[in-house]
Amino acid sequence: MTPRLLAALLALVLSSAVSAETPDLAAIARSQGTPEIPGLKMVWLVPWGDVAKSHPWRNIIVHQTEGPQGSARYGAEAQHKNPTRRGVMVWVETDGTVYWAVADNLVPTHTDGADRNDNKYIDNSKTYHLVNKDTSIGVEFAGNYPDVTTGPTDAQIAAWRVLVKLLRARYGIPAERVYAHNWIDFKDARYCEGCALATMARQWGE
Repeated sequence: MTPRLLAALLALVLSSAVSAETPDLAAIARSQGTPEIPGLKMVWLVPWGDVAKSHPWRNIIVHQTEGPQGSARYGAEAQHKNPTRRGVMVWVETDGTVYWAVADNLVPTHTDGADRNDNKYIDNSKTYHLVNKDTSIGVEFAGNYPDVTTGPTDAQIAAWRVLVKLLRARYGIPAERVYAHNWIDFKDARYCEGCALATMARQWGE
């Protein structure tokens, strides 16, 4: 056996071993309880139940709050105490910590009813009054205070890369159904809320 062939075989064996040890995100996504999720620091305020009994989620909407650093925790805790208040199911802190605040069979109040119909960012014929709280998981990224134009942190982007795959795998949501809040609602004209993160998610999905 030549050294080159031996090296190739060794690389194949090591690759197989690593693959065998790498948890299957899709399998984790369909589980119950409070699973460890590779690449995420997840704080479970409520455990996952049976995904077959979850609300029939069809979309994901990305939000950004003007709250200061540390506000994701407080927002998530308030949401947990009153799940259907105005807010979202999942909150992401500036350090990348993800807070799962609401059981996925409940519907928090978020979005303004998908009232955008001007096709400014996307084709709104498919979203108008359809991509709303009743059909969509809301994910809130905290920390763009006091400058609302401040983008997500590197830690938030790293967490989002894993989180959006997890959400899509758990609920069977295709990448093209990840939306920025500004894409579906008339929002603050100073910035495009969630646009960068939603665009990333669609690109990663491709």
